[in-house]
Amino acid sequence: MHVQARRLGFCAYALLSLLVFGALESGCKSQTPSQTAGQNKPKTPAEINAQVPAPAPAPVSPALSDRLRQIASAGKLESLIRPDFSDYRLHFQHAYDTSSYIPLWLNARQPTSQATAIIGLLQNSLQKGLNPDDYDASRWQARLEGLKTADDTALADFDAALTVGLMRYISDLHIGRVNPTHFDFGIDIETKKYDLPQFVTQNVQHAMDVQSVLEQVEPTYDGYKRTELALQHYLQLAAAGDGAPVPDVTKSLAVDDAYPGAAPLAARLKQLGDLPADAVVKADAHIYDATLSAAVKSFQARHGLTPDGRVGKDTVKQLNVPLATRVVQLNDALERWRWLPPQFPQPPVVANIPEFVLRAFDAEHKVALSMNVVVGKAMRTQTPVFTKDMKYIVFRPYWNITPSIQRGEIVPAITRNRNYLASKNMEVFDSSGRVITDGAVSDEVLAQLRAGRLQVRQKPGKDNSLGLVKFIFPNENNVYLHSTPAPQLFSQSRRDFSHGCVRVEKPAELAAWLLRNQPPWTPEKVQQAMQSGPDNQQVNLQTPVPVLIFYITAVVQEDGSVHFFDDIYGHDKSLNSVLAKGPPYPG
Repeated sequence: MHVQARRLGFCAYALLSLLVFGALESGCKSQTPSQTAGQNKPKTPAEINAQVPAPAPAPVSPALSDRLRQIASAGKLESLIRPDFSDYRLHFQHAYDTSSYIPLWLNARQPTSQATAIIGLLQNSLQKGLNPDDYDASRWQARLEGLKTADDTALADFDAALTVGLMRYISDLHIGRVNPTHFDFGIDIETKKYDLPQFVTQNVQHAMDVQSVLEQVEPTYDGYKRTELALQHYLQLAAAGDGAPVPDVTKSLAVDDAYPGAAPLAARLKQLGDLPADAVVKADAHIYDATLSAAVKSFQARHGLTPDGRVGKDTVKQLNVPLATRVVQLNDALERWRWLPPQFPQPPVVANIPEFVLRAFDAEHKVALSMNVVVGKAMRTQTPVFTKDMKYIVFRPYWNITPSIQRGEIVPAITRNRNYLASKNMEVFDSSGRVITDGAVSDEVLAQLRAGRLQVRQKPGKDNSLGLVKFIFPNENNVYLHSTPAPQLFSQSRRDFSHGCVRVEKPAELAAWLLRNQPPWTPEKVQQAMQSGPDNQQVNLQTPVPVLIFYITAVVQEDGSVHFFDDIYGHDKSLNSVLAKGPPYPG
């Protein structure tokens, strides 16, 4: 089934979940998801991990245990919607080895209280941005009803299905469903993997509060929690339906222009929270008024558009994106949040590629500094997704041109104009760093450049392509942050113009932030180093700072506003293609 159709089906399931489990808040007043009122006092770790005494096990027939062994050996259970659990087969075997192949979730023909709690969570998995079919959400009610008359095979299948569903659920919430290395992302999830059999048998099987135990497996980042709340709100919106589409425009609309689509535009803006529910607009008069324009500005600011309040084709296109698509974007964001380490050793610097924004976080996990960025071109030089530690800053740097740029751009330019180096303030140097020429290029030097035996670099200065500072976090991609002599690009709404490195809008502020605890590096000292300090001055960071080059097209900001961006590199499309196939996912 096409992934979009499946996601629409999930939204219908969400409405059922809302009625059954009461998991969602209603009455959202804006585009921000509402916070749960009157939350209980947080439980202590001891309360969360409290275990109930294990009941005396009821007698189990050899046939039931044999069936469990058979399932464990096969790594497959036909009664599952996703029968193949070969990726969990060894975990499954080890869990049942611990119990000597006695059911983990049944006592005679009755599910344990933990089993009942687990089933409720699996049935509600859509609210976590997961696919309920991966956990047999739609089949548990019938299985529960069939326990009273179940034979040994059915009892074993019930227990096995719940173990597989639980293991998938724990792993999927903790490290995500698809290993990021499948997409060539430089994010390592191996170190955060659980010992699943141990976690299931020691933490969950006899837990006093299963829900609290399983809440611990999810990321603790505020951004993740906000995204999960936003997902629940958008599931509600999607279940209620998209409503009438906003009519297209023949030319960009300004305030007081006639517009027959004023009514559906107002309805959509109210639905999404950009226009207050009690706002009065001239919808019946078919006029695009100032109230609508203000709401459109809010919408544009949340969707990567220039917030000018004018309705053009791009704005109409974004207004008509199906709500089910927004749900998928939020799901994809949650998946990628789960790939991150449980915590960073220091507050990180995060650049989100499709948003074209960089944020530096403080010790309280709040945004201390934010700025626009320019990232790699979507068609040829995409910025990679990875995480590394920033080690040092270089003021007034050389631009050491990469072999691919030298081969593809510089050498052809020199071939056309032998004085190209002088016009760009560049020089040729050898492996020892000795300068060969910064003027006209001879045939011999050009031949060595073509062969890669000589290199080109641009001298420091205000016209250097790296600007006046670069931020280095050593990596195999040779990607770094840097300033730029072309700041006008930061005003563009779409900013994928670079060769892969990330250009930052406020380089001096970023440098001062990173060096804030390293006297004498005051903001004034940083400016002096950039404008008139020595060339190629390296300043090591006393404490390395994690840098995350991230990719999510749904971002929920600290004020709760939900922002969506285009999938410029197609990474969401690739992820959804893999997820549509169901488990086992690439691990």
